[in-house]
Amino acid sequence: MRMPVLSLSAMLLLTTGPAVAGPAAGPTDPAELERAWHRCLRDATGHQPTGQSRAGDERNALDECKAREDALVAALMSGARPADARTGTVWSRTWAAFVEPLTAWLGALRR
Repeated sequence: MRMPVLSLSAMLLLTTGPAVAGPAAGPTDPAELERAWHRCLRDATGHQPTGQSRAGDERNALDECKAREDALVAALMSGARPADARTGTVWSRTWAAFVEPLTAWLGALRR
């Protein structure tokens, strides 16, 4: 009785491959990736050794979170724009709306 159970167990172990789901797809939303990167930086900065310069702390934290930073940059460079992204013309018109009245007012003061 013992032998069939052992052989069945051995057969199951040998025939089933490792349970690998492949590379994790992770989030592709730039906002979520940015939040994850900032969380990683906060956590990494929190456990830096004492006696180290601030620049050293920041460098080490950035090194620890390099993979998350790379994922964020890849998502940002993929060309997918967030829904609230504004084009350059909208940006320039917004600033013109602020600057034009100010320049007109300054011009009136000079006269």
